[in-house]
Amino acid sequence: MDTPWILILGVSSGFGAAAARAFAAAGYDVAGVHLDRRAGQVLADALAADIRAMGRQALFFNVNAADDERRAETMAALSAALPAGSLRVFLHSLAFGTLKAFVPAATATGNDAKGVTRKQLDMTVDVMGNSLVYWSQDLVAAGLFSDNSRIYAMTSSGSHMAWPGYGPVSAAKAALEAHIRQLAIELAPRGITANSILAGVTPTAALEKIPGAGKLIEKALGRNPNGRLTTPEDVAACLVDLARPGTRWLNGNVLRVDGGEDCSG
Repeated sequence: MDTPWILILGVSSGFGAAAARAFAAAGYDVAGVHLDRRAGQVLADALAADIRAMGRQALFFNVNAADDERRAETMAALSAALPAGSLRVFLHSLAFGTLKAFVPAATATGNDAKGVTRKQLDMTVDVMGNSLVYWSQDLVAAGLFSDNSRIYAMTSSGSHMAWPGYGPVSAAKAALEAHIRQLAIELAPRGITANSILAGVTPTAALEKIPGAGKLIEKALGRNPNGRLTTPEDVAACLVDLARPGTRWLNGNVLRVDGGEDCSG
C-alpha cells in the first residue's frame, strides 16, 4: 500500500507547519505550498528537514498558490511525484489578504482615510477563499485523491462576526465555508469529505496582523476553560485524528477546535 500524502497550502508557518509535523509523525509524506522570502524560506527549509528526519518525504514549492500558472506547474510536479490515489488529506491554510476598513472612520487620515479597493478585496477573497475550489478541481482531475480522502480549510470566527478592519478577510472566510459546503455535497459520491476547521484564538503571525489582536487574545483567555489560547499543535493533533477512516460520515461542517472557548460565555 502506498504511503499516504498530505498537501498543505500555507505550509511554512502556523497551522500549516504544525500540521506538516503532526502528519509526518503519523506516517504521511508531506507536499506543501508556501510563498516566502528569505526568512520564511529558512523556516520552510527547517520544516522540510524535520520531516525528512522522521523518514518521510517533503516536497515543497515556494510559489503563489493563487496564481493559475504556478498552480498548473505545481500540479504537474505533484502528478509526477505522487502515486494516483495517494493524497489522503488536502489542507487549505492560506493567510494572506488585506486588513482594511470598507468605509474609513471620519477621523481617519493618511492611508487609513481610504477604504479597501476593489483590487484588494478581490485578491483577499481569491487567495483565502476561491483558491480552495481551483486546487480541489485540479486534484480531482489529476486522480490524486483516494475514495476516502479529506479536505480541510482553516476558517475563523470572522466568517460570521464583524471585527474592525477585518472585513475583506471576513468575506473570504465566509466564502471559504460556502465553498466547503458545496465541495462536501459534490465530492461525497467520490468518497471525499470536506470540512471547515474553526480554531480558537491562536498565536500565529496572521493573528498579530489583525487590528485589535490584543483584545481578541484577552477575551479568549477569559473565555477558554483551559486558561490558555489554542495552539497550532492542538489543531494539528485533531486533524490527524479527523483524517482516520472512521470519520468519513463527518462532512460539510464547521468544526470548532478551541478547547471549549466558544461555549464558555
